[in-house]
Amino acid sequence: MSTKRNRSFSSSRVAFYALTLSMLTACGGQSGKMGDDEFTVQEVVSTSSNQVTKYPATIKGLQDIEIRPQVSGFIVKLCVDEGATVHKGQALFQIDPTQYQAAFDQAKAGVESAKANLKTVTETEANKKMLHEQKIISDFEYQTAVNNLLTAKANLAQAEASYTAAKQNLGFCTVTSPSDGVIGTFPYRIGALVSASISEPLTTVSQIGDMYVYFSLTEKELLALTKAGGTLKEQLEKMPEVQLELSDGSIYAEKGKIDAVSGVIDQTTGSVSMRATFPNKQNILRSGGMANVIFPYTMENVLLVPQSATVDIQDKKFVYVLQPDSTVKYTEIQISNLNDGKNYIVLDGLKSGDKIAVEGVTRLNDGMKITPITAAQKEAKYQQALKDQREGNIASAFN
Repeated sequence: MSTKRNRSFSSSRVAFYALTLSMLTACGGQSGKMGDDEFTVQEVVSTSSNQVTKYPATIKGLQDIEIRPQVSGFIVKLCVDEGATVHKGQALFQIDPTQYQAAFDQAKAGVESAKANLKTVTETEANKKMLHEQKIISDFEYQTAVNNLLTAKANLAQAEASYTAAKQNLGFCTVTSPSDGVIGTFPYRIGALVSASISEPLTTVSQIGDMYVYFSLTEKELLALTKAGGTLKEQLEKMPEVQLELSDGSIYAEKGKIDAVSGVIDQTTGSVSMRATFPNKQNILRSGGMANVIFPYTMENVLLVPQSATVDIQDKKFVYVLQPDSTVKYTEIQISNLNDGKNYIVLDGLKSGDKIAVEGVTRLNDGMKITPITAAQKEAKYQQALKDQREGNIASAFN
């Protein structure tokens, strides 16, 4: 009978402690206060803040080279596939070389014929010269031989020029890559008739070892970055490295450097074009892609307030400022567009040294009197209450 009564008492005691713990936890986490009128306050002080802002950007290769044919003909072979990585001089397309091979062979034969004729005329001129010196032939007959020699030399030069052009046209039947890069799409396939005047290029070769990322800043933002003075080159060198947020939301591993600023402000948008260069060793970035440039800002001597300490009313921000008589004043603040997701940068409405309520602000009213405590005091009281509960000091755990 006694054993049963002790077990019942123990079970009741455990249940009581469990209820006590839940009540204590509820009190400790209730709107950031330990007592009915106790609210955590924080002093606002000047500090530095690292902020970032994002700008929509377009990714381009160092060069996007349009590949166009220089001779007319039917495409008979595709030497690479779309999206392939190619090297300078690598064959991309083959245009039917039949007519150009015939022209080349004809021009080559013309050169051989001109060379043979020149040899004959040269020997004739030498013989005529000897006869002329011996007064055997007239001046006219010798001059005719000299003119024939000059004509033969000119014919050879003309034949060699035709040969060079024919050889070049035959070479143009194999369309090669002008640089290392990545191949774009193919609007023309085998059997298509192409020429130098086609509307679309055969393809595009993009150099992607490094990539250009273009974005825009407003004129005001640019002035803020460059107002320190110095040459444009010096200003660019002082600009911080930027990061790239890809279309899937991930951050590109390599950082980029701003290396060019447009010299003209777009009067339509009031913005100026900026260019950053990013390494692309893994070929992750592709020309034509979209991303966001993440631009870092370090702001000195600014006032930060926790976002949780503010109250939003009609797109305005308010905080409760502690007064000397321990009342709180409902105060509007102006904030910067930049924030780190946890704190707001205050531009107006507060000064260094002001104290604001940082927890439980939804339970406050303008002019309400409170007992201010610091975050450290709040934590200390909470830990003491937990200790009292563990030690069985239930009465003091709620004080």
